[in-house]
Amino acid sequence: MESSRCAASATEADPLTMAKGSSDDELEGVRSQIDAIDLELLRLISARARCAQTIAQIKTDTDGSSAQFYRPEREVAVLRRIKDANPGPLDSEEVARLFREIMSACLALERPLRAAFLGPEGTFTQAAAIKHFGHAVVTKALATIDEIFREVEAGSCDFGVVPVENSTEGVVSHTLDLFMASPLRITGEVCLRIHHHLMSRAAELGAIRILYSHQQSLAQCRGWLDRYLPGAERVCVGSNAEAARLAAREAGAAAVAGIQAAEIYDLKVLAERIEDEPCNTTRFLVIGKLDSPPSGRDKTSLLLSCRNQAGALHALLSPLASHGISMTRIESRPSRRGVWDYVFFVDIMGHREDPAVATALRHLEEESLLFKILGSYPVAVL
Repeated sequence: MESSRCAASATEADPLTMAKGSSDDELEGVRSQIDAIDLELLRLISARARCAQTIAQIKTDTDGSSAQFYRPEREVAVLRRIKDANPGPLDSEEVARLFREIMSACLALERPLRAAFLGPEGTFTQAAAIKHFGHAVVTKALATIDEIFREVEAGSCDFGVVPVENSTEGVVSHTLDLFMASPLRITGEVCLRIHHHLMSRAAELGAIRILYSHQQSLAQCRGWLDRYLPGAERVCVGSNAEAARLAAREAGAAAVAGIQAAEIYDLKVLAERIEDEPCNTTRFLVIGKLDSPPSGRDKTSLLLSCRNQAGALHALLSPLASHGISMTRIESRPSRRGVWDYVFFVDIMGHREDPAVATALRHLEEESLLFKILGSYPVAVL
């Protein structure tokens, strides 16, 4: 009797063992599905890449050396369509970033793009360039915004990426001033959430005696720095990446910069996200030689001046209101043609080829002493 009970218990399955076996089988089944999906994704991405190669050949046969491989309005239309069609569970922004990288890699098969940015390596401007073009873009670090304009004008780079305004510190005036004499067009925009970190070779805040950063970054972190590093000397440099490079070479020095700079220059991050405004965002412009065709949701940037008399600015801008055109930004800058003479940088919604915008622009030109279209370009997607 005892032996039969033992035999019966030996044949009964342990519930925990059964559950574990069932769980393992389920995991293996899902993993097999993932493996099959990965292979299907690879097949489809390869098919897309071959289509890109075919397009490159067609363009080369048709247009030769003047073939335009990068089409910003086409790329942004794809990203908008993907975001609209996204069923989840991935966030639409994340899905768009994934597709941006696929398009970037495919475009590099046609012809790799060259983009100049405000260097050295590790700046927010480089991050903006990669966000806009993807990691397959060939980036070139330059020391000043002037050099970026010159490199693109000379054809050494296809595009340049330059900062134009920050949500807390306002306009980057030097960028606007360069458009007065430049023949380049604005072909795109990038909005980048800016997170500043304090980094150093030092192990603690008390060891820091000098702090390097770009003047805009110091201003964006003023409250935090006043509270935690009131005695440290603050030194403005040309870029946050340059600040990180200096901090890496000097004992007792620190930098305010992006996380990429800490990785590149092997610095410890002593404090994260020290910006005073949590929604701190910088807008960058993409500059090139060619216009962007309409994408369906665009901006147009203008350079205007008017007579120095009462009501002149109102009269200048009235065609926008009368034709239902939304003005999203206006900045004034000294024209450098005379004392108290100003020009206005204006952003409006719509493409210069849109009928209402085209009519409004004709009337604007009639009212302006100076009228220059800096470019029509897709509204930033990401």
